[in-house]
Amino acid sequence: MSSSETIRATSRPASTLVWDPLVRFGHWALVAAFAVAYLSAEEEAGGPDPLHVWGGYAVGILVVLRVAWGFVGSRHVRFSDFVRGPIAALAYFIDLLYGRARRYVGHSPAGGAMVIALLVCLAATVATGLIAYGEEGKGPLAAVMVTEPMQTATKPGTGRLRKSEVGKLKARSANCTA
Repeated sequence: MSSSETIRATSRPASTLVWDPLVRFGHWALVAAFAVAYLSAEEEAGGPDPLHVWGGYAVGILVVLRVAWGFVGSRHVRFSDFVRGPIAALAYFIDLLYGRARRYVGHSPAGGAMVIALLVCLAATVATGLIAYGEEGKGPLAAVMVTEPMQTATKPGTGRLRKSEVGKLKARSANCTA
């Protein structure tokens, strides 16, 4: 056996790259941006930490890019490749329990459902954050948000800021993605 035959016989099988570089980078950038936003979420000095705000902006931009790329990207990145209905996702789960689930190169129907759920939760978290920040008179929505007068923004007798309904919804949606 010649040395080239030995190398060919012992080399690893060819691998298939499923995710393009934009998606690979986007996944890890999303992890980093969400971690920054989540870990800097404390509102100590009367408003959110700038690091939290910029982390939220980064999450929002990455979600918008991923949604756009889901329509025009490479084959396994497109939503049409992996988004199925709820019946297909449940059927996949049942097949998975019985050990007869089909293997997929990209996302399975259950994985596709999870991708959509994650994108929706992240988008809701960013949207409520933008609205809550706009209610404080800051951020890109500040010009269009109606804010409460300063004397009614605190709880009577406590001196603490009262959370708006949007702020409460933001907290709930952030807990949904954490």
